[in-house]
Amino acid sequence: MALAERPGVAVDWLPYTLDIPSFLGAAELDESGRDIVGERNAHQWRRVRYIYMDCRREARRRGIVLRGPKKIFDSTPAHLGFLFARRRGSPRDFHDRVYERFWRRELDIGDPTAIASILDEVGPGASGFDAWCAEEGRTELAEIQRDAEEAGVFGVPSYRVGDELFWGTERLERVAERVSRRDPA
Repeated sequence: MALAERPGVAVDWLPYTLDIPSFLGAAELDESGRDIVGERNAHQWRRVRYIYMDCRREARRRGIVLRGPKKIFDSTPAHLGFLFARRRGSPRDFHDRVYERFWRRELDIGDPTAIASILDEVGPGASGFDAWCAEEGRTELAEIQRDAEEAGVFGVPSYRVGDELFWGTERLERVAERVSRRDPA
């Protein structure tokens, strides 16, 4: 987000929906922490544990609470909410509120009603959200997803500078270098 504040840098924030079960297997934890779906193999569980350990490590550095979800959510409603907020001028507020609450396990990002409540909280309001989601919003989100995949996007966060793709927060330094070398014209 600090990169977006640099003079001459324009950032186009777009949502990307991960199909987590396709590469990490489906999972859902019961109250005791046992997987009740049982589709992940040992390698996938090691990857998942590492990913969350790494994310928590970075979150602690920033003073953020991050608790891994107990199930795989369909993030489509949250992504539609972001696009709706973006059209109405408050995508950052929406993003920050959703991000914080999701990682504290206080928000079901797959619940359109919960997402509408966030839209009401951050200012754009949820009036027209349901109708927009039913047609125009889903079409826009599908186009963004298709365009991202055609550009080589496979995960989040991903960054494009011109035709160059970068993936992961550890690549932000390289993104900043690339942005600094760009011809402002």
